[in-house]
Amino acid sequence: MVRFVGCRMGLALRVYAKDNDLLVAMSDRHFPPVFKALPGTLGALGLLALPLGMPSLANEIGVYSGRHYNSDQQLYKQFTAKTGIKVKLLEAKDDALIERLRSEGDKSPADVLVLVDAARLVRAADLDLFQRTRSFQLLRDVPLDLRDPKGRWYGLTRRLRVVVVNPKLVNAAKITSYADLANPQMKGKLCLRDRKSVYNQSLVADQLILRGTGLTTKWVQGMTANVTQPYFTSDTPLIRAIGKGQCGVGLVNTYYVARMLNGESGAADRALASQLKVIFPKPAHVNITGAGVTRYAKNPEAALKLIEFLASPTGGRGYAEANNEYPLKGYGDNATLKRFGPFKADGVSAQQLGAKNSAAIKLMDVSGWK
Repeated sequence: MVRFVGCRMGLALRVYAKDNDLLVAMSDRHFPPVFKALPGTLGALGLLALPLGMPSLANEIGVYSGRHYNSDQQLYKQFTAKTGIKVKLLEAKDDALIERLRSEGDKSPADVLVLVDAARLVRAADLDLFQRTRSFQLLRDVPLDLRDPKGRWYGLTRRLRVVVVNPKLVNAAKITSYADLANPQMKGKLCLRDRKSVYNQSLVADQLILRGTGLTTKWVQGMTANVTQPYFTSDTPLIRAIGKGQCGVGLVNTYYVARMLNGESGAADRALASQLKVIFPKPAHVNITGAGVTRYAKNPEAALKLIEFLASPTGGRGYAEANNEYPLKGYGDNATLKRFGPFKADGVSAQQLGAKNSAAIKLMDVSGWK
């Protein structure tokens, strides 16, 4: 026999299951229990019950994460200490995790999927890999433009794609917007990461939304005309090239510069990065890291608790600082990011960025972004 206990309008409800029948007992402190037998309803209702005394699996969740930072694991340990819910973590490339979750279907052990960049979150949602959730705490802590309108995923951190300049080669005062990188004066000085970068794709999507197809096409064509060197496959070597004077200016995510300034990749990188100037275009393109409860999550309630924890002012600050990112609100306490100064976000939502990803890729292709 198994038992479920609940309370409704002052009445204690006890549901007993024996074989395939349900017995419902309703009582309060003034009246004895009244039993009602519901034959054959256990299977019909699809209820899965655990025998009394059997340990619940609700104290453990599986997390697939596109992030790969040791400090993330410390946050998961804090979550376990606070809630008693253990986290089984699998870290891999975002696209690989999306494909894995898709192929696993309802047999997946993942309860939470953490992805980097709005385009990937929207893609996962379009593939029906998330379930809709409702949480007052997430509605409170995650700004409207940083979460899915349907409640399938929520932003956890913010990252900006900014302009980085070597002041010896390029006058930083001449650059106030992304459009300035298409100026013919930047020919031979501009270096870019390749069009496979989802970060560049989202930036182009951002400009499509703000400026329209015509102006964005002209901008991309102007930039690609200014590039005379091979396209980079990552932001870090691009920053190094700017620091060494091989390039004068480029587009990168803020946390790549912050890592180098913090000496996370060695003294040589810190010395190179210290020579550079970070410019926030006015306004600046903002992207996110986000997460959602998976469609076939075995423990959706516990999964939602983790996302609430990571999006909260306390947990979220740690999650952002783990990768030198910005929290969902404000600037946080990261000293290196504070050195970059304030920025004004352009107001394009994460959902809009993801929805325009395909159009951005096509535009980059026909406009010569290799």
